[in-house]
Amino acid sequence: MNNQWHTKSIAEVLTALSSSERGLTKEEAGRRFKKYGLNKLPEGKIDSFPVIFLRQFQSPLIYILLVAAVIVFAMGKIVDGFVILIVLVFNAIVGTIQEGRARNIFLALKKFSETSATVMRDGKEILVRDVEVVPGDIIVLQEGEKVPADARIIFTNILKVDEASLTGESEPISKTNVILTTEQLLVTDQKNMVFKGTHIVSGNCLAVVVATGLATEIGKIAQKITAIDTEIPLKANIRYLSRLIILTILIINSFLVILGVFFGKSIEEMFMIAVALSVSMVPEGLPIVVTLVLATGMWRMSKRHVLVKRLQAVETLGQAKIIAVDKTGTLTRNEMIIQRVYVDANVFEITGSGYEPKGKAILNGNTIDLLNYPGLLFSAKVAGLCANARLLFVKETNTWKITGDPTEAAMLVFSEKIGFKHNILEQEMPKIFELPFDYQKKYRATIRVVDGKNFLIVAGAPEKVIELCKKVWSKDGNELLNEEKRKELESAFFNLAREGFRIVAYAINSNVDRSVNHNEMPLLTFVGFFGMKDALRPEVKKAVERVKSAGMRMVMITGDHRLTAEAIAKEAGIYHEGETVLTGEEIDKMLDEELAEKLSQTTVFSRVTPDHKLRIIQAYRKRGEVVAMTGDGVNDAPSLVAADLGVAMGKIGTEVAKEASDLVLLDDNFASIVSAVEEGRNIYKTIKKVILFLFTTSISQVLSITGGLILGFPLIFLPSQIIWLNFVTAALLDIAIAMEPKEKGLLRGNFERPKKWIIDGLMVQRIFLMAVPMAIGTLYLFQRYFEIGSDKVWVISLTTLAVFQWFNAWNCRSEDQSIFRMNPLSNKFLIGATAIVVFLQVAALYTPFLQQVLRTQPITLLEWLMIILVAFSIVIIEEIRKLLYRRFKR
Repeated sequence: MNNQWHTKSIAEVLTALSSSERGLTKEEAGRRFKKYGLNKLPEGKIDSFPVIFLRQFQSPLIYILLVAAVIVFAMGKIVDGFVILIVLVFNAIVGTIQEGRARNIFLALKKFSETSATVMRDGKEILVRDVEVVPGDIIVLQEGEKVPADARIIFTNILKVDEASLTGESEPISKTNVILTTEQLLVTDQKNMVFKGTHIVSGNCLAVVVATGLATEIGKIAQKITAIDTEIPLKANIRYLSRLIILTILIINSFLVILGVFFGKSIEEMFMIAVALSVSMVPEGLPIVVTLVLATGMWRMSKRHVLVKRLQAVETLGQAKIIAVDKTGTLTRNEMIIQRVYVDANVFEITGSGYEPKGKAILNGNTIDLLNYPGLLFSAKVAGLCANARLLFVKETNTWKITGDPTEAAMLVFSEKIGFKHNILEQEMPKIFELPFDYQKKYRATIRVVDGKNFLIVAGAPEKVIELCKKVWSKDGNELLNEEKRKELESAFFNLAREGFRIVAYAINSNVDRSVNHNEMPLLTFVGFFGMKDALRPEVKKAVERVKSAGMRMVMITGDHRLTAEAIAKEAGIYHEGETVLTGEEIDKMLDEELAEKLSQTTVFSRVTPDHKLRIIQAYRKRGEVVAMTGDGVNDAPSLVAADLGVAMGKIGTEVAKEASDLVLLDDNFASIVSAVEEGRNIYKTIKKVILFLFTTSISQVLSITGGLILGFPLIFLPSQIIWLNFVTAALLDIAIAMEPKEKGLLRGNFERPKKWIIDGLMVQRIFLMAVPMAIGTLYLFQRYFEIGSDKVWVISLTTLAVFQWFNAWNCRSEDQSIFRMNPLSNKFLIGATAIVVFLQVAALYTPFLQQVLRTQPITLLEWLMIILVAFSIVIIEEIRKLLYRRFKR
C-alpha cells in the first residue's frame, strides 16, 4: 500500500490536501468533485443480449461451418446452405438464453443501494452520498459504518477496523493517529489509515480523505483485473480441436485432388468432391450439442445454488488439478467464536455453529453437566459482563449477526451458550466504570456492581494480564500464583497457541473502588484463558476429503499469520505434517521459477498480499496445471480473474469479487464446489461421447467417399444426403447422447483429465474401429447395386450409413460397458431420438417431397433386412473391443 500518508504528521497531511479540521467549504468540495469525479469504482460492463448472441459465433468450428455455408450457397445449393445457417442460429439462441439467464441472476445479485457518509463542510457535520466524498474531506466514522474512501486518521477513540475484504486477515485491526515510520509499518498492525470498503467494528474516528475512486487501494486492485486475461480451458481445447479439423481437411482434400487429377478426373469434379468431403468432415452438430451439454450442466448447477456466468466455465472445474481457497469467509465463516476455555486446570471444548447462541461444553471427549463445573459457569458470567457487543437474529436470512468488536462478540456468544442472558446480566449487575483497551498495556477493564460490591474484570493479552495477578481462581479457594502455577499457565497458553487459537486472558478483583486506571491497577486473581478461532464452515472438512479423493490438491491462501493459517489448514485437512508453508515475505525473495518449484510441496500460503496471490496462481498455470480459485474479498479479485476458473461467494462476497468470478456460490456453501467438480467431469465425459459419435460419423463418410473415388465409383453420397446424415440423423442422436445419465466414479482419483484436443488415444482407436466397418459396409452395398446399374444405388448408401449411425449411438453410451448390460430406459432421450430418426428415414424414402430433395425412392423389406444385418456388425465389433478392454483394464 502507498505509505506516503502514514509517515506524515496530521498538519502535513492537511496542508498537502489544502484542508483543515473544519473540513472543506461547500464551494471547494464542488470544485474537487468536478476534478476527481464520483467516488466509485467503474462497474463491469454488462453485456446486452445482442452482444451475448454474437458471442456464440466466436468459435473456430462455427467459422468452418460459415465458410462451408458460403461454399454451398456458391454451388447453388440454397436449401443446403440455409439448413447450415438455421442450425448455427439455433445454437446461438440456446447459448444466449442460458447466458442471458445467468446475467439476469447476476444483476439481481448486485447491490445497488447507496450508502451515506458524514463529512465536515464549513465546520458542520452533514450527510452526503458516499460517491460525493472528495479528497480533503474530513469524514466522521462510527461503529458499524463502511469506510467511504481512503483516509488518514486525525483523531481516534478505541478504533478497530475489519479489513478482511481487503487484506484477508480475519482479526480486526486496531488503528492509531500517530505518525508511523517505514520500519514500524512493517511490524505493526496499528496503522494510521482507513481504507475504502472496510468496516468500523468498534470505536470512532475523525479522518481526512486522501484518495477516492480508482485512486484508493481497492481501486488499484480493481484496475489490475482489467490487465489480466485468462482463457477457459474448454475454449482452448475446442480451438485446438478445430485447428486439427481444419488441418485434416486441407491435407485430405489436397491429397484427393492430386489423386483425382492423376486418375484423369476433371478439376471441376474434384472441387465438388472436395466440398462434399469438407462438409462431411466438419462435425456440424458439435457446436450445438456442446452448447446443450453446457447449458444442461448450468441448469443442474443452478439447482445446487451455483450461478454459472459463462457456459464454458461449467466444465472447467472438472479439469481442475489445483483448488486454491481463501481462508476468511471461504473456509471459515468470518465469525470469531470461543472454542476453548481454560479454567481451574481444565480445558473445555465449546461447540456450536458461528454466532448462534447454542452449543455444548465437552471435557475429555464427554459432554458435561454445567452445574458440576462452577469454573466454566463463572467464566461464562465474566465473559458476558465484559462484552459490549450485541447479538441479533435476522429473520429475513435466518442468521445471527453481531455488532461491535468481534472479540467481545465471541465472549458474548459463549456466555449465552452457557445460559447467561446478556440483558439480564446488564440489569442485575450494572456497569459503573469502563477502561478502554490500551494499545500499550494491551488490556481493557470493566467494573460491575455484584452483590453490592464493585467487581472488576480485566481482559486482554495473556502476558500483560498475568503480570497483574497474584492469585489464581479455583473452585476450592484461590491459590497463590507461584512459579509452579505460572509454569502451568504458560503450558496451557502454549498448548492453545499451537492449535492456532487467538488467546484472551481474563482476571478479576471482587472488591475495588469505583474507578481504576492503567497506571494503578489493583492486584488481580487470574481466572483463565479464552481460546478463539474464526470457525470452519461445517461442510468444509468433508468437502476437502472429497476433493482429495477426486485426485485434486487443495491449497489455502490467506493474509493471516503463519501459525493461524497452518492451524486452520490442519483442522480443515488441507495441511499435513511435512508439507510446506510459504509466507509473503518468503515469496518476495523468490524468482518465478523458484516459486513454481516450491508449489508441489506447499499447501499453505500465509501473510500474502493480492500481488502474492496473483503470482501464486500464475506460477501454477505456468506449471501447466488448471487452477480454480475461490474467494470473497476485494483482495481476491485479481487472482480470481487470473485463475482458469474464479469462484466467488454470493452472500458475503464483495461486488468486485463477484464481478471477477466465473462461478458464484449463491448460498456460500463450500461443499457446492465438490458438486461442481463432479458436474464438470460429467460434462467432459459427455462431450467426449458426443465427439466420439460425431467424428465416427464424419470419418465414416470421408472413408466412404475416398474409397469410392479410389474404386472408380461416382460420389456415393449427394451433398443433400450428407447434410441429412449430419444435421438430421446424427444431430438428433447426438443430442440424445448428450442427455446420458451421470456416470459413477467421477470423483475417483484416477479420473483422466482432458487432452489438448479433447480426443485421447482410446477415442482415436474407437473412432477408426467403428468408422472403418461403417465405410466398408456402405461401400459393399453401394458396389453391389452400382455393378447391376440399379437406380437405388444412392438410397442404399444413404440408408446403410444412417442405420450404422443408429447402432453406433448406442455403442457410444459407454467406453467399457456392454450395451446389453446397460439399462436402456436410463436414457429415455436416446430411445425417443432413435424412434424419431427411424421414422424420419422411412419418411425420407417414402415421402414425395423428401424423395425429391434427397433423391431417394422406396426400398423393399428384404433390402431393409439386408441393410440392418450389415449395419449391426458395428455392434458386434464394438462389443468384442469392450470385452477385451475390460479384461485388459483389470
